[in-house]
Amino acid sequence: MLQTFFPYQLAVTAEAFSRHLVEVYQHDYGFSREEWRFLFLLAGEESLSSLDLARRSSMDRVQVSRAASRLEQKGLIRRTVSLQDRRLRIYSCTPKGRALFEEAYPRVAARAEAILGRLSPEERAALELGLNALLNAARADAVAATDADRDAAE
Repeated sequence: MLQTFFPYQLAVTAEAFSRHLVEVYQHDYGFSREEWRFLFLLAGEESLSSLDLARRSSMDRVQVSRAASRLEQKGLIRRTVSLQDRRLRIYSCTPKGRALFEEAYPRVAARAEAILGRLSPEERAALELGLNALLNAARADAVAATDADRDAAE
């Protein structure tokens, strides 16, 4: 029964795929999963707030803070306090952090592509379409649940 439960199948598949990527960014570059996600999100931006990082990833604020601390200790990011909201931290990559990401990313992407390349073009298109549809459905459900909670509180 568990093997046919979709959330279980999705979690097992995501973990199996992710393990192949971890072999590159953790083994070769010493990044934890959270550190890699953090750097991945930050490398394409000038800077991001702690709230933006939490929203754009599956990490909660504690995971963001811990990953930031480790990356800061490694000299890969800078952390400052937001001038608009002192509760928020603003993060940016250091030149060293950006250079290391630019070195690691092609290798991680190549590993992902090696796996995805085993799919036919039709399977890959269907997977991308299905993932987008699932994400949109989950987001719509979250909005509906928030609206229902708000209506119940009024």
